[in-house]
Amino acid sequence: MSDLFDNPMGLMGFEFVEFASPKPGVLEPVFEAMGFTKVANHRSKQVTLYRQGGINFIINNEPGSAAAYFAAEHGPSACGMAFRVKNSQHAYRRALELGAQAVDMPVGPMELRLPAIKGIGGAPLYLIDRFEEGKSIYDIDFEYIEGVDRNPVGFGMTEIDHLTHNVYRGRMAYWAGFYEKLFNFRELRYFDIKGEYTGLTSKAMSAPDGKIRIPLNEESSKGSGQIEEYLMQFNGEGIQHIALFTPNLIDTLDRLKEAGVPLMDAPPATYYDMLEGRLPGHGEPVEALKTRGILLDGDTSNGNRRLLLQIFSKTQLGPVFFEFIQRKGDEGFGEGNFKALFESIERDQIQRGVLKAD
Repeated sequence: MSDLFDNPMGLMGFEFVEFASPKPGVLEPVFEAMGFTKVANHRSKQVTLYRQGGINFIINNEPGSAAAYFAAEHGPSACGMAFRVKNSQHAYRRALELGAQAVDMPVGPMELRLPAIKGIGGAPLYLIDRFEEGKSIYDIDFEYIEGVDRNPVGFGMTEIDHLTHNVYRGRMAYWAGFYEKLFNFRELRYFDIKGEYTGLTSKAMSAPDGKIRIPLNEESSKGSGQIEEYLMQFNGEGIQHIALFTPNLIDTLDRLKEAGVPLMDAPPATYYDMLEGRLPGHGEPVEALKTRGILLDGDTSNGNRRLLLQIFSKTQLGPVFFEFIQRKGDEGFGEGNFKALFESIERDQIQRGVLKAD
């Protein structure tokens, strides 16, 4: 995906996701169960850094901060995110010139001022250009905990693969335009998933660096489906889930299960019975996937073998959840799994006599 189109903001991937909760002690056990380690404390604020591989999660417990107000409104949640850029001042100025709204983040003495603009749900979107070893924002604003590995491997997850936004019906075009205009994102995928009673449309946006992916989801029906439920529970638009990449999902998942991370219910056995028909010659260990509830998607037609393995946690922070993903050449988001899951559930109903086949 890299270098496919112009990158005027100098984007270079995700830098961190910021979290907050109205009550202390809610976020820490969730991150620790997923293999993250607390590696540093902020020098002057009640802010901590959790890390695994190249993934940085910041917990902001500072009273009276923007994060505290966000958490009071939305509950435990992702209250901000940061993009890496080559030059933060250039990116910040350009964003403002293009109509972005500045977010003034108060700083204390000897602290970095991190430029930020208003993003999804009013959450700050930070622009970070200091991420070299020894010169990063963490080296300056944080104190690493003595005796703790600064770059823990954890359960093998290495980077943020993507994170989704759930938006109000009719707002998908607005947020797509936001990322297109400011950052030169492009639509990578579009799909319309219809259930029997509800459905959703999703527009997956990708940055020109190929490292920042943001699917936008909105309800496609007039009913109250999963997106509407999120918006009501979250009290607005926001980050619905965060996908974490691992080069070995089976190993990572075994460790997540051992740590007690609540995972989505496994699909019916018919889902795995249909895999070879849907992805002939995929070559993955079906029984190993089946016993763990891992979903498989991709393309094996015309000599291709591009695959994606994924599994989701149950909701962990209010309506917010996590995805664990491994890519083997497939750059999608598991769209095929939606249709396959609907079909497999129907097949299971037929086998149990609940539905009658034509």
